[in-house]
Amino acid sequence: MRQRTDARPEVSGWESVAYEGVELDALKRLRGSLHGRCTTLLRHGQYQMLQVPAPQVPAAERSQAVRWQIKEMVDFPVAQAGVDVLDIPVAQGGGGRGPQVFAVAASHAVLTPRIHLFQDAKIPLAAIDIPELAQRNVAVLFEEENRGLAFLNFDADGGRLTITYKGELYASRHIEIGAKELAARGGEAPGGVFERVLLDVQRSLDNFDRNFSFITLARLLVVPIPGAAAFVEYLKSNLYQPVELLDLSKGLDFAAVPALAAPEQQAAALLAIGAALRVEAKAPA
Repeated sequence: MRQRTDARPEVSGWESVAYEGVELDALKRLRGSLHGRCTTLLRHGQYQMLQVPAPQVPAAERSQAVRWQIKEMVDFPVAQAGVDVLDIPVAQGGGGRGPQVFAVAASHAVLTPRIHLFQDAKIPLAAIDIPELAQRNVAVLFEEENRGLAFLNFDADGGRLTITYKGELYASRHIEIGAKELAARGGEAPGGVFERVLLDVQRSLDNFDRNFSFITLARLLVVPIPGAAAFVEYLKSNLYQPVELLDLSKGLDFAAVPALAAPEQQAAALLAIGAALRVEAKAPA
């Protein structure tokens, strides 16, 4: 990924390696095409993301304060976990809502093997990130000025709805329906897959509107997985917010990677692209 001040970010390289059984072998095969610092993403179920009141302590003590704040909310010992904190900004006129943060926690039993995996593959690992933030990194490319953006993606681990505003993540919801299940549809009949997702989306958007009434959502973007076109039409007929199928090429330059010209291939690469955007933003000048 190459950031540019005068143009869309450029996807300068892309490679996908299929593997069975041993992830280390796949990483070694990729090693020759990797340059600079790398980010890896945890999968749903390998971490917990919780919204809690912001601790009233100095910045240097926040992670430790949140660690004990969530100790009864996670299913592993917080003393043996990595914990990080992400602010949820509060704008003026925020309705008296107290400051909140996202606390992200992952057990050392998950983190340590992943670190060792990259060490064994001799690939420099700069960060372990989560899909919600990778998705945020892509979503902010499509925000309209002074408007919020809802962004809906589906993969093998389920659906993920994020809401961003001015480059910040304000809300996230996991949906227990994956890309294959959505593509198979199950129909628009009452209780079908489309309706189940719609209800999750409606609840999330309504909850967001109650908690962040000072933010107007411009639209809901849906990542183009198989079957998404029919799903988008269904959402359009049932939501008052504008709903659109995402075209990643409007926010990213794929000229150097023709393989990503197809929308469904872009969908498969979306989280990797989001992770790469994080690395680029953090890289030294």
